[in-house]
Amino acid sequence: MYKASLLSCLVLGIGILTTSFFQKYDLPKSIERGKEVYASYCMSCHMVDGNGTDFFPPVAKTNYLKKPVKTLINIILQGQSGEIMVNKKKYDALMPAQAYLEDEQIADVLNYIRNSLGNKIPVAITPAQVKALR
Repeated sequence: MYKASLLSCLVLGIGILTTSFFQKYDLPKSIERGKEVYASYCMSCHMVDGNGTDFFPPVAKTNYLKKPVKTLINIILQGQSGEIMVNKKKYDALMPAQAYLEDEQIADVLNYIRNSLGNKIPVAITPAQVKALR
């Protein structure tokens, strides 16, 4: 009886742990939070509509956001300098590092810009991915 109870508890515990590790990331909520992060930290350069300016590149309707996730996260963590090509136009403005943002904020803002402003890249970036690169 004791062994059966112990075995049942062990199986139940393993089941709970397994399902908690494989829960799907809530992308719609991340996008919603990311809109606020964008408004607070990104909009002044990339503009409300994401179309950028003559100096700052757009984040709207751009293939640049299809770069590897690691690259996008590192741009926020480390900043961006040097010439880049976005939508067939050259930009050479400095983007300062935004490493002061929390892992969740970075994941959320990337999920927002990758899934709004005319972009649709539905693979979620998670805070764990950001933390791994920090």
